[in-house]
Amino acid sequence: MSKILLKATNIAHSFDYQLFSDIHIELQKQESIAILGRSGSGKSTLLHILSTFIQPNRGQVELFGKDIYSMSQDKIEAIRRYDLGIIFQAHYLFKGMTAQENIEIGTILSGESIDNKLIKQLEIDETMNQKIGELSGGQQQRVSIARVLSKKPKIIFADEPTGNLDKETADIVMKVLLEYIKNNNASIILVTHDESMSKLCNKKYKLENKKLEEF
Repeated sequence: MSKILLKATNIAHSFDYQLFSDIHIELQKQESIAILGRSGSGKSTLLHILSTFIQPNRGQVELFGKDIYSMSQDKIEAIRRYDLGIIFQAHYLFKGMTAQENIEIGTILSGESIDNKLIKQLEIDETMNQKIGELSGGQQQRVSIARVLSKKPKIIFADEPTGNLDKETADIVMKVLLEYIKNNNASIILVTHDESMSKLCNKKYKLENKKLEEF
């Protein structure tokens, strides 16, 4: 069975201007990839293309050996629900619900159950009965990450997962993410401005001058 979970070939995208072109990237099982680049370079757009949310102007994205942008919307939705974990910069948590209820929503959709060890590792076990609106931004970010990981995804796409966290908490989050992919035969692609976070990954890429280069 192939170890390649994701393969993107000849990806190009533009809005009013050319954002990037001729991008190639592969992701294998248990691999962690960091993508760095300046604001406006297109890192988040590339992540959305790889994770099924934006169809590129040109190129092909294969997830688990299948061309995702030739699939029906129903099949794409099923892949998002069961196989992908998306950590957005915005948390998309339900403010009127508790942390526990927010995490349970993710598990119900995927048919999994809450991993209490994970909750303790992220140091949010004492906040589980609090409403989201009562939590700090860093706590909300960790609840969001717990909700994603509780789905047991095969690939995690993370957009600045440690961007709003202090160094100590960021280190905890990266340790949890990297331990998750090792223990679950999964993989992660993360976009970050933080070079210290990128150094923890197997591979590092920089998106600049409309090209993606490994370094």
